[in-house]
Amino acid sequence: MTRFRSLLPATYVGLAVVDSLAAGRRSAAARRLRYVTKPLLMPTLAATSGRGGDRTVLATSTRAAQAFSWGGDVALLSTGERAFLSGVGSFFGAHVAYVAAFSSVRGPRDDWDTTGLGVTLGLWLTAAPVMGVAAGREDPALRAPVAAYATILSAMFASSHVLSRSLPAGSRRCIRAGTALFVVSDFVLATQRFLLREPRPALDSFVMATYTAGQGLIAAGVSGATQP
Repeated sequence: MTRFRSLLPATYVGLAVVDSLAAGRRSAAARRLRYVTKPLLMPTLAATSGRGGDRTVLATSTRAAQAFSWGGDVALLSTGERAFLSGVGSFFGAHVAYVAAFSSVRGPRDDWDTTGLGVTLGLWLTAAPVMGVAAGREDPALRAPVAAYATILSAMFASSHVLSRSLPAGSRRCIRAGTALFVVSDFVLATQRFLLREPRPALDSFVMATYTAGQGLIAAGVSGATQP
């Protein structure tokens, strides 16, 4: 069992690389491959998450976020507005779970990263209205969900900057780097969908690469923080 679990991080990295490369291709073979690789990402990552310790809310909420993320991954394998909204809803739930996870180990105000919180405020003031308006131009029904998603994404990023200094420094750095990559991934995804006239396949690979790296870093940080 120990040997099996030791292989899981490498398995996740391998799946992430293959899926990211396939995301940038438009062939039928690449699309069929992604129906295998993408749904396996979050279950594989969840199997690497830390267990036990004295911060169980951090661990269990992170697993809930990974479960919601799996739902979003599967939904976005399909196209169309219904699939997109299902994906947005699933990832909204994932960010709520991440906010709960990080808030459970929130430190006093002296521990907070004020620079990161300032970046969060700027991100929210920029991304929520811009992406909401851009989505509304494609379909008015998308305006509110996209603006709400940008808000919870910003809240998730902010919550990673109020972590207690009692957590290992390396874990805090991993979590913050992971949430930053998650934000970058979603911002590029929104730009690709709502602002660019012509789709750029290379950006799809970039979106998946930053997304999977972000999820992996968050999981690594949580695992380090929850080990007994």
